[in-house]
Amino acid sequence: MAVGRFTAGLAVLLCCAAVASGLSACGSGGATTFNTTLPGTGRPAVTIGDKNFTEQFLLGQLYDQALSAQGYQVVLNPNIGPTRVTYQALTSGRLAMYPEYVDVWNASVAGDTRTFRSAQGAYRAAQRWALAHGLALLRPTPFSDTDTIAVTRAYARRNGLSAFGDLRKVAAGMTLGAPTQFQAGGSALPALEQAYGFTPGKVTTLDIGEQYQALTHGTVQAAYMTTTDGQLAGRSFRMLADPRDVLGWGNAAPIVPLKVLAAEGPAFARTINRVSRLLSTAVMRRLNAAVDLYNQDPKTVARAFLEKHGLVPRSASS
Repeated sequence: MAVGRFTAGLAVLLCCAAVASGLSACGSGGATTFNTTLPGTGRPAVTIGDKNFTEQFLLGQLYDQALSAQGYQVVLNPNIGPTRVTYQALTSGRLAMYPEYVDVWNASVAGDTRTFRSAQGAYRAAQRWALAHGLALLRPTPFSDTDTIAVTRAYARRNGLSAFGDLRKVAAGMTLGAPTQFQAGGSALPALEQAYGFTPGKVTTLDIGEQYQALTHGTVQAAYMTTTDGQLAGRSFRMLADPRDVLGWGNAAPIVPLKVLAAEGPAFARTINRVSRLLSTAVMRRLNAAVDLYNQDPKTVARAFLEKHGLVPRSASS
């Protein structure tokens, strides 16, 4: 997603907040340096949080380590609870930042259940509500984590499947595996069926995690996944495209109170944004795969990624 024109106004706002707080004027984003005059030195300690699943553990570690490398005093609070609880922690000062998905923010916090035609529109709506309540969304990630349907690559090749609409060709003889929450509700399977004109011949309930084996063994021909699943980083499965954007906008945006941005100085937001802009869908799938498929520790995976991109100093063993 091209986010520059949607975050430019926020950058001006943050500069104004910094100046109003007696901080130095905003500088341009340059190469990361690690020295005795790090921009976070002497700033108030911050608590950042993440939710209780792999992708969020990784995001928490990425932001934590990048900020720490810039001298910020960071406490990482994993498994911070449901979105509404987290929002209360932000407004009460117990939490300084956490990454939230734009569609979740709009629906669960702002109470905005509209269908947005673009990621930019969803982000703008989320930002307007946040600014009106003393908060800001920083740069959203390029990746968007939403529900989806996938098939094996072999099945896709045999039947010419690349997008949801193609399922019309095979739907009558197809079994779809999905958790119950995907089978009901206006934003999941029923919405896809209506938008793309297909109805699976059979739908079977699978718990999350069971779908990969079911697809591989042919128990089902199509199955629920999320767009950043680590399994999609390999060559076994093919995610079907959603050209009508029925399933929404799951770009992750760090949420920060305006008073925190003012207190921490411009390098705080700049560091977070530098991490976010690197997180494409392909990157997030690989990071998730490292943890979920290859049993690596999220902290170690995040460290290696940040070292590769020069956002933390290389360790002696690198």
